[in-house]
Amino acid sequence: MSLRLFRISWVMARYRLDTLLPLDRFPWWLRLLLWFSPLRLMPVGHRTRGERLRLALETLGPIFIKFGQMLSTRRDLLPEDIADELRRLQDQVPPFPGEQAVTRVEKELEMSLSDAFAFFDTAPLASASIAQVHVAQLHSGEDVVVKIIRPGIERIMRQDMALMYQVAKLLAKVPEARRLRPVEVIRDYEATLFDELDLYKEAANTSQLKRNFKDSPLLFVPTIYWPFTRRHVMVQERIRGVPVADLDTLKANGTNLKKLAERGVEIFFTQVFRDNFFHADMHPGNIFVNCDNPEDPQYIAIDCGIVGSLTREDQDYLARNLLAFFHQDYYEVAALHIESGWVGENTRANEFAAAIRTVCEPILEKPLKDISFGQVLLGLFQTARRFNMEVQPQLVLLQKTLLNIEGLGRQLYPDLDLWSTAKPYLEQWMKERAGVGGLWRSLKRQAPELSHQLPELPVLAHQALSRMEHEHRQRHQQTSAISDMQQQMARQGKRQHRLRIGLVLLGLALAWQPLSQWAGSQQWPVLVAAAIGLLLLVWQ
Repeated sequence: MSLRLFRISWVMARYRLDTLLPLDRFPWWLRLLLWFSPLRLMPVGHRTRGERLRLALETLGPIFIKFGQMLSTRRDLLPEDIADELRRLQDQVPPFPGEQAVTRVEKELEMSLSDAFAFFDTAPLASASIAQVHVAQLHSGEDVVVKIIRPGIERIMRQDMALMYQVAKLLAKVPEARRLRPVEVIRDYEATLFDELDLYKEAANTSQLKRNFKDSPLLFVPTIYWPFTRRHVMVQERIRGVPVADLDTLKANGTNLKKLAERGVEIFFTQVFRDNFFHADMHPGNIFVNCDNPEDPQYIAIDCGIVGSLTREDQDYLARNLLAFFHQDYYEVAALHIESGWVGENTRANEFAAAIRTVCEPILEKPLKDISFGQVLLGLFQTARRFNMEVQPQLVLLQKTLLNIEGLGRQLYPDLDLWSTAKPYLEQWMKERAGVGGLWRSLKRQAPELSHQLPELPVLAHQALSRMEHEHRQRHQQTSAISDMQQQMARQGKRQHRLRIGLVLLGLALAWQPLSQWAGSQQWPVLVAAAIGLLLLVWQ
């Protein structure tokens, strides 16, 4: 791991990434340290800053490339030249040789390339951080693409994840960062990232997403060819569409960008709330547009290696939170956070509501071009820090997907009002979930289990009644036993009391003569004290 850390430092120095830092925002002592750093002895070279950043991320491997892919969608946070250069990370990562691709396909399929395909192009169609894609044709005539995992990628990823764990553990020791639960966040990220290395899982995710949007005008998902799919090789239907980031071509085709942007929001909320199964890697390299009907554009989604889902409780809380935001009911937002345990139960709802209102009020009822979720999240982060709000690892993927959706929306139609687009959908979903229709669907969903248990209900009821009767008898027996013990202890106490009195009287009778002589020679305080002691002895 120390070698990997050294390599990361060397790559950052080689491409002079220190020149991208906003030095004017750093403390004076850190600026002074960087000014006298040996890095300044290395030449910057003729490459642009965006190109240097892209090359550094490519050199460091898949985890860093994915970070660059996410950044490429946030043009509100990055200068235009850097965003344009990082966009190349979406599908223009340097490929591995075609010979290696052929060898891996034949090894995985356990057959020669000519037996599997009528045609296979050794030059890759696209190359990404974890895999690359080749065009092929089946003997049955279908045009397909073959996705192949990069050789040796797992070892590099494990090294990077080990390094990230070390950083997370260091952060967990800092009280200010502990509530972010960095180790749990990295653990969830690791699980989703390594799922991408198993193309069986991606193929299954793709098939599920295709079923969810079967015959839908919103989204098309390509078909998986299971006989030719293995853990490191996947064959799927070849799609033909315009990359969603290619605005010039979309405009040239007369695509209705407003409708396209609104459909992106609808697809997101449909996946999260209707299906509870959402594509969680929606960067522009994985999204295409079918422009056959420009006024009714349809999205095409590929690369379903990372998907997310929520529990029913998280779904409900999330929907209610969003609706409360849309209705500007900040007290409800605060109450829901306290109820769900996302903030401490001792948090005062009115104070938390006032803090949220300060952050969110300026952005409502504004088009997407006039707001930034990055700035909103930063404000909410500062509010959360004040109220010791913990990061919810199960929502990290959802937040990442929402940021990707915002990035796409900004590129396609900056005047999109995200709130007004999403609000009717959420209101309808809550109405269906909580209404009579939702109750009926819940009953239908549970009908098989209920019908299976129905014949057993009389037996179960008889067993429950017998158990209750048995427990009642046990409680009665225990109560009687306790009562008998109490009576026995009371009788024993009375016997001991009488025994003590008898012993005292017997002792007085036997010692009356000496005692009377002794009492005659004592002062009255001594006699009073002796009388009190005798009374206490008899009493006890």
